[in-house]
Parts: sequence; C-alpha cells; structure tokens
Amino acid sequence: MGNNALALNPLTSNIDITTHASDFLWAIFSIMAASGIGLLALGSTRPLGQRAFHHLAAAICFTASIAYFCMASDLGSTPIAVGFIRSGSLGANWVAVGVDRPTRSIWYARYIDWVITTPLLLLELLLATGLPLTEIFTTIFLDEVMIVTGLLGALVSSKYKWGLFFGCVAELYIWWMLLLPARKSANNLGGSFPKMYATSASILSALWLLYPVAWGLADGGNVITPTSEMVFYGVLDVLAKPLKRSSLTPPQPGFCFYHCIAMSKCDYNRLGFVSGKYSQAATAEERHYNTQHLNHDEHANEPRNSTATRVESSPNAAAHPGFKPTQAAV
Repeated sequence: MGNNALALNPLTSNIDITTHASDFLWAIFSIMAASGIGLLALGSTRPLGQRAFHHLAAAICFTASIAYFCMASDLGSTPIAVGFIRSGSLGANWVAVGVDRPTRSIWYARYIDWVITTPLLLLELLLATGLPLTEIFTTIFLDEVMIVTGLLGALVSSKYKWGLFFGCVAELYIWWMLLLPARKSANNLGGSFPKMYATSASILSALWLLYPVAWGLADGGNVITPTSEMVFYGVLDVLAKPLKRSSLTPPQPGFCFYHCIAMSKCDYNRLGFVSGKYSQAATAEERHYNTQHLNHDEHANEPRNSTATRVESSPNAAAHPGFKPTQAAV
C-alpha cells in the first residue's frame, strides 16, 4: 500500500511538500520512535539511580517522533504568504497563473517539538557539568527565546520577519555557555567528565550552528522547497538526537546515544544526584550514601562562618584523586 497521506490530508498551501517528502518524514518518524525505545532499553541496564540521562534522551526522541508523525501526515502546518517570491515552484509559477500572494506551509509542529526538546537537550548536557542551576535555567530560557522568535518570524509574511532573526543572539549566548563556562565546570569534575562533555558539546554546538542556516533558506527566505527543507531539518534532527552516519562507516551514536553511553562511564556521585529517599530496590551502597547525605542536611541550620564558602561533595566523590568541586549550585 502506497503513501496516501497527502490524499487524505490535502495540501493547504501553494508551496508545500510532495509525497517523496512525506515518505522521508515517515522514515525519520520510525528512527525517532525506535531510538526512544532503544534508549529506554539502554537505561534499563543501569542502576535505578543512574537512568535520568537515558530517560531524558528517550523523551527527546519520542517527542520528535510525534512531530514527524504530524508532518509526514501533512498535519501541523499553516499557509503563510511568502515575503520573497522566487523562481519556478517557489512562487513565480503561481503568480503566472493569477495567484497574487503564493503561500508556503509553515510547520508549527516542528517548533512545538523544538520548544520541548531543545531545553531537554540542554538539560541533558548541562546537568553533567556541575554548573549552578541559575546558569542552566538562564541558558534554557534563552533557548526558548530563540525558538519562539524563530516561529514568530516564520509566521510573519512581510520582510519584517528578518527583524525576529535577533533570536540568534540568544543562540550566541548558548554557544558561549556550552563552550566556555560549562566546559570549565565539567573539567573540574575530573574523571571521564571532561572527555564526555567535550565530545557531546562539540556535536551539539556544531549541529545547532546549521539550524539558523536552514531557517533562513526555508521559512525565512523561501530559497529552498519544502521538500528540501524537510531533508535539511530531518538530517540535522537525526544527527542531534538518535544517530549519525557516514557513507564509509556503519551507523554511529548521535548526540543522545553517545551522551548516554559516555555518561555510563562517569561517576554519578560527583554530580550529587541523590534524593535522600529510600526504596526496596536501593543497594547497600546507595542506602549508605543516602544516610550520609541526610546527616549533612540535619546540620544545615547550624551556625557557620558567614565569610566562608562551603562546597559539599559526596563522600565517594572526595575519594577520587584529582577531584575538584564545582561551584555550589544556587
């Protein structure tokens, strides 16, 4: 049975996707859904207290799969008159047959995906650095600003849409945070963290550099067709989430899989991710660590020197040679 999604959900814009684009989007949907299941399975091999990064990565892939399901079905878009009429099917052909303002499909489903998954990607990366929560939350807020301004710019039909390209300033801050303060904080953790973070941050930063280019060619400038747009964004999303592939090598882990595999080799105790709660599944080591953690909390209100800076780390973390505590989270 062939792909009849465009027949069941007719095109609403003059400049829209083709059946070939829909086929490609179905393939990306399958990759995202399968990757989400694979990440959950990978996480199930880890102790209960070491699955947070796997579950975050799975949530990213499952959310993306929903967006790609909608786009493959020709759902989740709205027609917007193009601000730049290009040659051929990008506007000139429609003007020739009497359409004064040709419309192009703007895929808001993609932006809804991004407004959920890009903060999760940053959280996945920055939680493994020991950065203060204030800096993590600020970075996530500016990421949301970047996505929302991109959507608003796409929905504007006049040339004023480029005024909203200032959202890229927010991305500059994100790059700076990933490549300098976050890297320094990860280096202070020692062990396997510096190498893990350097690779993960490099993958994500390089890929995110290309998203504004794709936006400018598609929603921003109407330079490439919606089919080419889907291929451009689809390849970037697959590389940023489940996997990467070279024509000369077998499939390799993309950001999500690489980060989860690399985190499995890192000492979680250095991050201090302990809730202090008990469960039947807790190991003896986890119960001992929780007890020590709660004992620290009992003395939290004791008088202390107001001029001293107190940085707590886990007992297990302090035992590692070369361990350097990061800034205390705020």
